[in-house]
Amino acid sequence: MHASRDFIEGLPKVELHLHIEGSLEPELMFELAKRNKVRLPFDSIDEVRDAYNFGNLQDFLDIYYQGMSVLRTEEDFFDLTWAYLRKIAAQNVMHTEIFFDPQGHIERGIEFDTVLNGISRALDDGKRKLGISSFLIMCFLRHLSEEEAYRTLELALPHKDRIRGVGLDSSEVGHPPSEFQGVFSKAREEGFLRVAHAGEEGPPEYIREALDLLKVNRIDHGNRSLEDTVLVQRLSDQRIPLTLCPLSNLKLCVVDDLRNHPIGKMLDLGLRVTINSDDPSYFGGYMNENFIRITEALGLEESHLFLITQNAIEASFLCEVEKNALHRRLQDYRSQRSS
Repeated sequence: MHASRDFIEGLPKVELHLHIEGSLEPELMFELAKRNKVRLPFDSIDEVRDAYNFGNLQDFLDIYYQGMSVLRTEEDFFDLTWAYLRKIAAQNVMHTEIFFDPQGHIERGIEFDTVLNGISRALDDGKRKLGISSFLIMCFLRHLSEEEAYRTLELALPHKDRIRGVGLDSSEVGHPPSEFQGVFSKAREEGFLRVAHAGEEGPPEYIREALDLLKVNRIDHGNRSLEDTVLVQRLSDQRIPLTLCPLSNLKLCVVDDLRNHPIGKMLDLGLRVTINSDDPSYFGGYMNENFIRITEALGLEESHLFLITQNAIEASFLCEVEKNALHRRLQDYRSQRSS
């Protein structure tokens, strides 16, 4: 008997793979376009949603960067982040670790501090008003050069109090993690934690490079790890977290059907998998929707979802005291459900 929708909606959750720019809903996109006098290539919200039919990652990225053009001021970044936080508060998300893409804004003439201040101010409000803890992870765009990534890292150095880690995202195929070994080494020396997108569309070797060369703390996606039995054994032995994104994988044609999603087999193999929303505005759902759809497709039980949430708590960048507090909230929910 798979877990019910009611159970999933009440389940305390932790999100580890969320691009804040990818939470830009069409309604807010139009509102910000009007505020900033930005002309969009769409005439209506329905037209925007109709455009969200992607054949692959690059199709998505093309429209993703287009949508990003409406974000201009600190207030825009605040409104974007606050809208996401309010959405996940209603879905019982206790903690979130958010990616942002400063290079996608700097190249449009937006100051680094404008982006960071707006997002950070919303995250502070999220903690104070909604009880959601959070960390910010700055991603390097892999379709740009490592030299440009170094320049972005320099901009982040004065803000270590607000940026917990660095990541690697954007077009994966043809841009292996090895191209960014130097900048990740520098980030490590500066005390940043590290994650990287690998094995979404790229081969298992990209996952191995992310682990060996970038020294990442967790792998974002990692779907294709199942093609390499030696790698699977390593991920299992070393308890490497994987931040999987079911609806994203379906929307970008990484899987043709959620019934074929690798998370089921990964659970059977004892891998440390988590469920996340990636770019929820573009891919059709936030945390609840991802949990519900993958549960229905694979027949996941309550015990699976408790395990997935335990994995997310352990894979987070929180300290042990904070992790224990989240584990207690999860255990309280478990006790409540069984009583």
